[in-house]
Formats: sequence, structure tokens, C-alpha cells
Amino acid sequence: MKKTKIVCTIGPKTESEEMLAKMLDAGMNVMRLNFSHGDYAEHGQRIQNLRNVMSKTGKTAAILLDTKGPEIRHHETGRR
Repeated sequence: MKKTKIVCTIGPKTESEEMLAKMLDAGMNVMRLNFSHGDYAEHGQRIQNLRNVMSKTGKTAAILLDTKGPEIRHHETGRR
């Protein structure tokens, strides 16, 4: 039983159906989308591209949504 998974972060250079098909053929199990970058429309298109490739090839992959975590926010007031 295979317990290792290959997680690939998808961005502008890897979002095409052609590239996603190559990545699935190479063993990608999980498509990771980093929500710290890009917007919902871009990520939605990436999900649609993967679904198109999966329906054409019969291969499957999970989708991991890496949401934007807490940030350190500060504001300079000019007072000390």
C-alpha cells in the first residue's frame, strides 16, 4: 500500500491542462493552491483545468486549499 503522496503547488507556470496532465502522469496526488497569492477566479480556473484533465485521463487527484493564515499587522502612530 502506497502511503507517500506527491503534493504540487500550482501557479501560473503549471496551471495549464497540458502541464497538469504531465504532472498527473508523473505521479501528482494532490494539487495545492496557495491562497496567499492569486484570487478566487484564478484558483477557480485552476480547479476547472484539473477537473477537465481528470475527466479526460481517468486519473484522480485531491485538491488542497492552503488558505491565508494569520498575519502580523502593525501601524506606526508616530508616538513613542
